[in-house]
Amino acid sequence: MSIRPFLGDISFDPEATHAMSLAFDQVCETLGLARKTDGATILVAKKVIEIASSGERDPERLSAAVLKAVGAVSA
Repeated sequence: MSIRPFLGDISFDPEATHAMSLAFDQVCETLGLARKTDGATILVAKKVIEIASSGERDPERLSAAVLKAVGAVSA
């Protein structure tokens, strides 16, 4: 699933959006989320956007940071 439906009026370049979508899908898969608009999926999307907004563009590092942020992995 693309991260686009969760971006609202926030704009990223196509490369960043693609990296965010890859990370979003990876985190949803890791957590067993159905990639729909439930609370957990929305939280993951918000964290992907938040961390990408700080400059992270690598899908693997972005996924790891999101998993850490939502408490799915320890420091």
